[in-house]
Amino acid sequence: MANAQAWTGKGDQKIQLGLSAWGYGTGITGTYDYGLNKLISVGAGINGYFDNYKDNDKDNRVFVFGRLNFHLQDALNLPSKWDIYPGVDLGVLGKDFGIGAHIGARYFFNEKIGVFAEVGNNGSLGVSFNL
Repeated sequence: MANAQAWTGKGDQKIQLGLSAWGYGTGITGTYDYGLNKLISVGAGINGYFDNYKDNDKDNRVFVFGRLNFHLQDALNLPSKWDIYPGVDLGVLGKDFGIGAHIGARYFFNEKIGVFAEVGNNGSLGVSFNL
């Protein structure tokens, strides 16, 4: 039986789906991360906001972004089920460019499914999947 692995480095792929609760608004989030090496991943995401979006402008309901994360599992000597990662997001919100920063954590129950939380310019909580 395989161990739960929150981060394996190069070639690691994650999909996350969750709810966002503050920042540009309340809504849903989806992200994808791809490991370049043991420390760095790149990815993309989309946040869809139901209400309280930026400046109450309905054009600001969707934030599409690229992301860069720095995985601290080895640096902090974390168990394999855990991953802590600060990161940055750069994308488009309505007619504006948006930039954000976050710190996130993942915990995996088994080799495929875990949970995540991210706080920063936006906050989100949800489910993480190993691909």
